Amino acid sequence: MGFRRLSLALGLFCISSVWGFGVDPALRINVFSELLLGETAFEGVSQVQGFHDESRAFLFQGASRNVKATEDVAERMLRKLKNKTEFTVVATLKQEHLNSGVIFSIHHADQRFLELESSGQRNEVRLHFRTQGKQAHTETFPYTLADGQWHKVSLAISASHVILHVDCNRIYERVVDVPSMDIPEGTSFWLGQRNGAHGFFKGTMQDVQILAMPQGYISQCPDLNRTCPTCNDFHGLVQKIMELQDILAKTSSKLSMAEEKMNGLDSCYCERTCSVKGVIYRQDEAWTDGCRNCTCTNGTVQCETISCPPPNCPSGTTPTYVKGACCKECQPVCVFKGRELVEGESRTIRDDGMCLLLQCRERTMHRVVTPSCPELNCPEAEQITLTDRCCKICRGYDFCTEDNPCVENSDCMNLEAAARCSCKDGFRPLRDDNAYCEDIDECAEGKHYCRENTMCVNTPGSFMCICHTGYIRIDDYSCTEHDECATGLHNCDENALCFNTVGGHSCSCKPGYTGNGTVCRALCDGMCQNGGTCASPNSCICQQGFTGKWCETDIDECSTGLVECDSRASCVNLPGWYHCECHDGYHDNGMFSVSGESCEDVDECQTGRTTCANDTVCFNLDGGYDCRCPHGHNCSGDCIHDSKVKHSGQIWMLENDRCSVCSCQSGMVMCRRMVCDCENPTVDLFCCPECDPRLSSQCLHQNGLLTYGSGDTWVENCQQCQCLQGEVDCWPLSCPSVDCEFTIVPEGECCQRCVTDPCQADTIRNDITKTCTDEHGINRFSGSSWVKHGTECTLCQCKNGHICCSVDPMCL
Repeated sequence: MGFRRLSLALGLFCISSVWGFGVDPALRINVFSELLLGETAFEGVSQVQGFHDESRAFLFQGASRNVKATEDVAERMLRKLKNKTEFTVVATLKQEHLNSGVIFSIHHADQRFLELESSGQRNEVRLHFRTQGKQAHTETFPYTLADGQWHKVSLAISASHVILHVDCNRIYERVVDVPSMDIPEGTSFWLGQRNGAHGFFKGTMQDVQILAMPQGYISQCPDLNRTCPTCNDFHGLVQKIMELQDILAKTSSKLSMAEEKMNGLDSCYCERTCSVKGVIYRQDEAWTDGCRNCTCTNGTVQCETISCPPPNCPSGTTPTYVKGACCKECQPVCVFKGRELVEGESRTIRDDGMCLLLQCRERTMHRVVTPSCPELNCPEAEQITLTDRCCKICRGYDFCTEDNPCVENSDCMNLEAAARCSCKDGFRPLRDDNAYCEDIDECAEGKHYCRENTMCVNTPGSFMCICHTGYIRIDDYSCTEHDECATGLHNCDENALCFNTVGGHSCSCKPGYTGNGTVCRALCDGMCQNGGTCASPNSCICQQGFTGKWCETDIDECSTGLVECDSRASCVNLPGWYHCECHDGYHDNGMFSVSGESCEDVDECQTGRTTCANDTVCFNLDGGYDCRCPHGHNCSGDCIHDSKVKHSGQIWMLENDRCSVCSCQSGMVMCRRMVCDCENPTVDLFCCPECDPRLSSQCLHQNGLLTYGSGDTWVENCQQCQCLQGEVDCWPLSCPSVDCEFTIVPEGECCQRCVTDPCQADTIRNDITKTCTDEHGINRFSGSSWVKHGTECTLCQCKNGHICCSVDPMCL
């Protein structure tokens, strides 16, 4: 029966899928319609014939255009994308040769939330986005769109899964960090450009849409949505259903066992207990603690002071305190020399140097046999005779060490012939011998000295005067208005001016700086180049690898001798960096040593990467090879190139690269880039863009103040930029690979470095087998975060078994 239902469901699926792929309008962003292209005039944009006649197409030209959505339109469009983890970008376009331009850009200030770019200079498609870890990321797909031909392009993002389709063919499928679409208010949407000065797309676009759904490429290429599953798919679905039925049966069995155990717990009762001085008390259990009657109520100890009734003792007894009891109890007495002694009290009778010790027991004085007295180590003048013992003591004897009668919040004080209890400061006696004392609530009884702008808080034995918010302490009992500026207790930037206000303060950046006062940045009028940061007015701090007042000069680590490469490698200078590149005839063995020690010889003869003519024999050499003529043969020295015979000494240009020249020399093909001679009036500007003197070939820097000539390169925000015939193209700087557990990008640098302290790391390789135990004994998986108990601003994270805590910057 279940199999028939499955067959029926698959049949309905086949029928419905033939009807086509529809998209809910609430999930579709038709960019042309939203921007009112064709109805609103945009400079540099004109309607033309498209790839098909079912929708309008527009030609994007020039570099003085401003195709940007208005604030209300952008808000309406981006509301459909906000916090989405699945969406698809589709477009049909024809991009000019060598153009590097942005198809569309969603960004706020310098934060690019989603930007699709096609580089004709480097033949690649780039996706710029921000990860959920608030890091800028660029995913690069090597593919040529800027070839003057029509292409259907779709980029589908589903959480960490990215699929690129071109002309209905799946080109790339990758796993990346999950993009963050937490789009703030004021985010702008640009079409055909990054902003008003850069990233201009040149060519024709049609059907530009963003679909807030996965697999949106089916709307562009319906054939990708197969009408019916294959037999293999069908049998696979049946197998999965059978597996799910087995899992369901096992889960149902476990659920029944769990229900039985839960039913057995219905008769159980959970109660909260109280722990006092190492003793556990149950709910509603009562006990006496000194002069207090206490009860355990819902895990909390509640106590009341004992009220002692007036003693009414019969004849022959007297009220007195008994050890361990709070109230006086009736005790029998003895009469000795006309005075009443309580049970246990002692007195002495001295006669002619003899001492007799008597003790009251059962209303009668009994003689007590005493041991011999110890020898005293004090002079006789310092010796004291007591009435309750035969042995003398030295003056200053510590009676408290014998039997301390002082119990709760009471101190034992030594007198000359006995000990006495005295309540601690801030406590009052509960009975006349001061053995038990209770705390005095100075705040409730008005016995405090807190003055204006303070609040009294009772503490055991004392009180505190807490300043009201916005006030500063003068002494222990009074506060005045808090002048944060004078005391330095403010959050103004060091380059800001602090202004005190009632209950607070305000900050304003000094001249030459800009910001909100708590954060001030120096102004350098945009002159800092190559990623340099403005440290103070007109003073730049350069990134590693650059120097100069404006960081305009790249440090050539190779020519300065700061780098020593292996003999099989050459030092190659990069903007702000360098690397040791293997010589021709060598390749890296996969270890990627920074100094080039991982370079090893390539056996060209074995791999077939030679140009030896058919009548010569290849011999491998260290770093190269040799084409030798066998003994007794007359070799011509010709070369084979692209399956064609080239005679020795022949020179030709590559068919697919007009900027390279090749020659045949004794059976070997030698190719090199054309040497640029800018003094030659016939120089090919395509191959030598640095020789292009035309103003139209120059580029404007991102800050709008600097101009670059064609062929110039620079670094901006960890990107390598180049000006080629008026086109600016930027791509992420290449960084050496790091193979370690914890990495960090140091401030002012662009590439990751290895660190040993996991708490300093920006990124880690999370190992789910490694967990952390928090302050409550709860196991946390690696990568999880939590707010520390009892705090609001301490954020903790588990990094591969290490707990790292820090103050949440949002609380500062």
